[in-house]
Amino acid sequence: MDELLPFERPLGATPGGFRVWAPKAERVSVRIGREEHALEPEGLGVWSGKPPWQGGDDYWVVLDGRRLPDPCTRFQPNGLRGPSRVVDPAAWTWSDRGWKGVSLRDLVLLELHVGTFTQEGTFDAAIGELERLAELGITGIELLPVAAFGGRRGWGYDGVYPWSAQDVYGGPAGLQRLVDAAHAHGIAVILDIVPNHVGASGDKALRAFGPYFTGRYSTPWGEAINYDDTDSGAVREWLLQACEYWVRDMHVDGLRLDAIHAVFDQSAKHIVAELTERVHSINRRALVIAESGLNDPKVIRPYRAGGWACDAQWADDFHHAVRTLVTDEREGYYEEFGHVAELAKAFDRPFVHDGGYSTFRKMRYGAPAPDRPAEQFVVFDQNHDQVGNRAFGDRLDGAALRLAQFCTLLSPFTPMLFMGEEYGERAPFQFFSDHIDKRIANATREGRRREFAAFAAFAGEEIPDPQDPQTFERSKLTGKGPRGHAQLVRELLHARRALSGAAAVEAFDEDARWLRVRRGEHELLMNFGGAQVVPARGRSVVVTTGGAKVQDGGVRLGAMTGALVR
Repeated sequence: MDELLPFERPLGATPGGFRVWAPKAERVSVRIGREEHALEPEGLGVWSGKPPWQGGDDYWVVLDGRRLPDPCTRFQPNGLRGPSRVVDPAAWTWSDRGWKGVSLRDLVLLELHVGTFTQEGTFDAAIGELERLAELGITGIELLPVAAFGGRRGWGYDGVYPWSAQDVYGGPAGLQRLVDAAHAHGIAVILDIVPNHVGASGDKALRAFGPYFTGRYSTPWGEAINYDDTDSGAVREWLLQACEYWVRDMHVDGLRLDAIHAVFDQSAKHIVAELTERVHSINRRALVIAESGLNDPKVIRPYRAGGWACDAQWADDFHHAVRTLVTDEREGYYEEFGHVAELAKAFDRPFVHDGGYSTFRKMRYGAPAPDRPAEQFVVFDQNHDQVGNRAFGDRLDGAALRLAQFCTLLSPFTPMLFMGEEYGERAPFQFFSDHIDKRIANATREGRRREFAAFAAFAGEEIPDPQDPQTFERSKLTGKGPRGHAQLVRELLHARRALSGAAAVEAFDEDARWLRVRRGEHELLMNFGGAQVVPARGRSVVVTTGGAKVQDGGVRLGAMTGALVR
């Protein structure tokens, strides 16, 4: 292999030295307290030196007299526009030496937002919930993005510094304690990162260093991150080395990549493929899970088959097929769903759109994935988008939730629950923010109102203000749900472990709205209509979400009920 280029060497601050990419600058230094320490050019826009610092010291990068946070900062203790802090992972105490991780086949995820998962909204407070989750059968938690973002509250998808754990959650030391405690409870930690854009409150600071963005492509958030244009090499390393840091130094068990369909790269090796390769080189058991709107199996196909080698990807079609059967929703992208046939197809491989014509997109969409194992698809009946992007952040509940969870948890795919649904939480999860720039705050508020203005269902009702602290407070979990709901989830997860084999659709009735799927010796009976007898061979009910009684010819199920029989 050729010698490493300057920007391919370790970037950012360590107790042993410092390296920053700043091709626009004529002079670069590091300010610690009142003292400045000049850096020397290494070439290709990289400056380096060994300032006399240690872990815990605060510092600024000074470009031609202008002080800025380090683009590769590991910690912003005073927010986006404060100084950076030197983090020394060697000072952390770990107790997970024997931890081997959780295989994809055994993974049951709970997606959570640190700020609303507990009343305190910190990494340390989340530790107190781990025993409950482990006892329930959860084997992995997926944290919404924790990279440093503006303000004190937000979903995290407007983060700016991909190496830095948000200060209000407890910073890198707090996250380290959570990861270590999770491993002690047998729970893997997946960290959501955002490779497709940065928050608007921080892009000016990054632009001061170099061409982090390119006008070659546009995204819903503005110019794309520069992964394949002039001077893109250092920008790629900015992301890739951050991912290595999380896996190597923070011991996270994997990364979830947000919206990779908005990551643009025409390089010989796509940035997602290179990211996956780099993560696996650090820890071969670490998982890379992509959110992809492409419905393209190349995302999870191995390199030898021309793929990007991600370990798994989200499957939105499965959610849509379930949601439209347990509710009457048909607007937007739900217009193409609502038939039992779509869910029957999704139980085989959850790309309902696999090359056929999409009336919503007005084009052929997706590709078939018969060669991919079922566990490579992550399915869910709710997640932060499908709840939080609703006008009022309302959740599924009652029989609709129980049946949706039945479909999700007993599928052959990798299941994911959204925080609180494991016990039937009724508090909403709304869209909230705390933008530090007034212009961005107003644009977010007005954009949210315009988004739902045309929906008749919301006429006369005021859409919650994302900037209002009460929107955030309303979204915190209460820990309360219907009696017996957590026990049902526990039983479903226990039953899941006894299932084997792929899902084979045996029969369905579109008019009566029922579906029967076989998994080994078991049958999944799903009734999306009124009380009726669903034909089945099984004579013993293993678990049910409602009323279920075996009788000649099948099982009588209550309305909106699922039952597992054998």
